[in-house]
Amino acid sequence: MDDVDRALIEALRANARTSYAELGRLVEMSGPSVAERVQRLEQAGVITGYHAAVDPPALGLPVAALVGVHLSDNADQDEVTDALAALDEVEDCWFVAGDESFLIKVRVADVSELEATLSRLRQVPGISRTRTTVVLSTKWENRASGQPAASEASSSRP
Repeated sequence: MDDVDRALIEALRANARTSYAELGRLVEMSGPSVAERVQRLEQAGVITGYHAAVDPPALGLPVAALVGVHLSDNADQDEVTDALAALDEVEDCWFVAGDESFLIKVRVADVSELEATLSRLRQVPGISRTRTTVVLSTKWENRASGQPAASEASSSRP
């Protein structure tokens, strides 16, 4: 992946509906050349799909919380994963190292719905307890840009 690929990814993340012609102007390439590059990025699994970005409060889901999920000693991780996936309120789920086994992001309409969601979570077989952090505001999300990390960038200099 080179700087052109990174520029294309960044432009598509900002607006997935950008035309190949516009992308071409951005990276000083022809539209067909850009189309080939984007197709290669898709085939390589770098670009995994396109979606419409939505505003959760506009959907009636203004309350976000990060919930750490602790598993009991005899928990079946796959069963817990399936149970978490079945909850509509769970937007994201990460299996993590540390005290908790999972970190999930939930979005709900209000605090009473968050309370009900947490109650349902604690009833899932294999979940021993949860730890919740309510999000007060979101400064940014989905920041991945395809740029190398600072340490990676500095180590590549001669």
